[in-house]
Amino acid sequence: MAPGRRAPGRQDLVETAPMDRPAEIAVKHQRVAEYLRAHGLGAAVLSRRCNFSWYTAGAHNHVAAACDVGNSWLCVTAHRAVAVTSNIEAPRLREEELAGTDIDVLEFPHEQPARAGRIIRSVIGGAAAADAEVPGLDMPALEADFDRLRWVLTDAEIRRYRVAAAETARAVEAVARSAQPGQTESELAGLLSAELLRRDCTPWVLLVAADERVARFRHPLPTRRPADRYVMLATCAERGGLIAACTRLACFGALPEDLARKHRAVATVDAAMIAATRPGATLGDIFAEAQRTYAATGFPEEWRRHHQGGSTGYLPRERKASPGDTTPVLACQAFAWNPSIAGTKSEDTILCLEGGAQPLADPTDWPVVETDWNGRKMPRPAILER
Repeated sequence: MAPGRRAPGRQDLVETAPMDRPAEIAVKHQRVAEYLRAHGLGAAVLSRRCNFSWYTAGAHNHVAAACDVGNSWLCVTAHRAVAVTSNIEAPRLREEELAGTDIDVLEFPHEQPARAGRIIRSVIGGAAAADAEVPGLDMPALEADFDRLRWVLTDAEIRRYRVAAAETARAVEAVARSAQPGQTESELAGLLSAELLRRDCTPWVLLVAADERVARFRHPLPTRRPADRYVMLATCAERGGLIAACTRLACFGALPEDLARKHRAVATVDAAMIAATRPGATLGDIFAEAQRTYAATGFPEEWRRHHQGGSTGYLPRERKASPGDTTPVLACQAFAWNPSIAGTKSEDTILCLEGGAQPLADPTDWPVVETDWNGRKMPRPAILER
């Protein structure tokens, strides 16, 4: 899809499967209820964006984009879920975000924020824990294992995630195809942001580098530097709460031989990590496979210069892989590996199934490099030659 054309929005997506959402929320509620019983709690209070969107099958409880904690609280007990928010946010939550669910919305006057704590206390009753500070209440924090409730995706989430990953990849590819020498990194970042938002994807991470900045910086925030020969576009973009990661690179003219060699190597590392992503493996196993592949392709130290990615979902990375990490890989869990070698990188969002991992998005007409590692061939995105 060319830049400027409107892709189906979130409302269109929801309308294609109206029965998915209540069923998905019922699964989430059961997980929370079991967690509460196991931890001796009567309720969980959720205000982090990742948890609010996860439980509600894609609703948003924030206004400011650059925040981890929203302005509305979801109080989940063994029997029900209630949202508590100000009179500013209540109409939107009722009419849009939580429409079609059985989640009640209780409101307080925005000029009386202390009322929020009193309403929350009346809903939760006894022992409760929260994922972030609750105003006016001295409440213990949920333990870190609560995050694991988000990791295994439901069938409905997988369907939504496939759309998010596809729209994110197509947005990045559209801007990479249309990029011109002389455009600044900031200009390209603006075009990518606009293309993502047209597709109802909100950028959480937006990285753009031109020429030597691709090799110098692993996290290149866009600057006013104009592109001359080469650009990298990378994003983590959210749609319906789920976050997809994607990186693409484009070269204006023929690809230098050294850069082509590096990209084939990094694509091979990416393919090796994807192949190693299977139920029963650990994040440490996959990290070790990456280290072996970096060494075998002639770049044994590059893994030290950037993290290699990890599991994803309602955060850009739910957990980053590290050496010796014993965290198990689960079926129906999403991952985004991002191996890099100075000057290049390979990254997409993948889904781990019982038979192994696969990209969440269907292939596009983007050029590919064919990798071969341990006898397994796998296409990965190439550098586009323009």
